[in-house]
Amino acid sequence: MSESEDKKNRKIRQGKVVSDKMAKTIIVRVDRRFSHPLYKKVVASSKKYYVHDPESTAKVGDFVTIAETRPLSKLKRWELVEVVRQAATAV
Repeated sequence: MSESEDKKNRKIRQGKVVSDKMAKTIIVRVDRRFSHPLYKKVVASSKKYYVHDPESTAKVGDFVTIAETRPLSKLKRWELVEVVRQAATAV
């Protein structure tokens, strides 16, 4: 399998940065809404992902796109693709 085929099959997620205190790592919370299979009520759930950010471009509150990658550490399996929207900084 070539590298280009590998990259197009990677999972993509969008979420909000909740922590940027580590070196080259951010924590992104991805929210999802789905219908409960039995009760049909819309349920909201979230999951946190440890994301590799080598240039430390994302800050807390930013909306980012992340992609699945090879394991980089014990918890990091995602990498930053782009910062979609920067957080509104309170002055």
